Amino acid sequence: MNALKTYRVGEFTVTKIPELILTGFTPRTLLAHVGDDVLTNSPDWAVSESVDRATGSVLLSVHTWLVKSPHHTILIDTGIGNDKNRPTLPIMDHLQEPYLERLAEAGVEPAAVDYVLITHLHADHVGWNTRRSGGRWIPAFPNARYVFSALEQKYCAGLAVADGRVEAARVEANLGSPARTPAPGVYADSVEPVIEGLAQLIKIDGGELIEGVSFQPTPGHSIDHAAILLQSKGERAVFGGDVLHHPLEIYRPDLVSVFCEFPEFARRSRQWLLAYVAETGAMYFSSHFSATSAGRIMQQNGQYKWQFS
Repeated sequence: MNALKTYRVGEFTVTKIPELILTGFTPRTLLAHVGDDVLTNSPDWAVSESVDRATGSVLLSVHTWLVKSPHHTILIDTGIGNDKNRPTLPIMDHLQEPYLERLAEAGVEPAAVDYVLITHLHADHVGWNTRRSGGRWIPAFPNARYVFSALEQKYCAGLAVADGRVEAARVEANLGSPARTPAPGVYADSVEPVIEGLAQLIKIDGGELIEGVSFQPTPGHSIDHAAILLQSKGERAVFGGDVLHHPLEIYRPDLVSVFCEFPEFARRSRQWLLAYVAETGAMYFSSHFSATSAGRIMQQNGQYKWQFS
């Protein structure tokens, strides 16, 4: 494994903990309504390091961001996880990756994690919330506070048991009817086991969770998706979750991934995020960009562009 790269944002340090590289998507299978010519018509920065030129496949990373402050050890999202039954997502089915060993390489044992901050409750963002032990799912980070949207929890719990909470959550979210719903089984094996005693369910309203850390509303990819903002000593960073999957969406903000549950709101959240990151100069930490997965979003002559860091 290559040496882990660490970034500094004020008093925070940020390190990528890799889990898996996905190579099975083409632009057409990832992005709805995209044309066959998108790769040839896109600027080099949108495809360099992000596309396998030999196959035409886009490169997607699944990883966690390890964030350390002077007082806390934080994980932002937890990837796919091992041993998870994902029959509708074959690339994620019963995965076996040395994720915890990679976290240990960064100097962190599971018991040392203080917070797990989750942008949304999809399979590739909550998998290492839990691990298999003695035939059951137990919290992978036993001393952590798992923080995520109360509305998203209500919605996903309702999908798992069909008890009326789904309809109530959709009314509360006011996003209309979804184009798709989250993969089955994810709530039961990766969310429910951390609810009792460890979960902190919050309203996604931009309020500060701990010093310098807040959840910003970016609904659309999921019913109550959040981007996570760090601020320290005049510096900013945004962890965008699945507001963006690939640099092609920076060049073409009108595009939307096939995994977005509420596509029109996903586009609106992307427009907000692009403008915010470009205007503030915040460092951007992506959930699925390849290579370093981190960089800068800039605006020139009315067009956004991306630069890996």
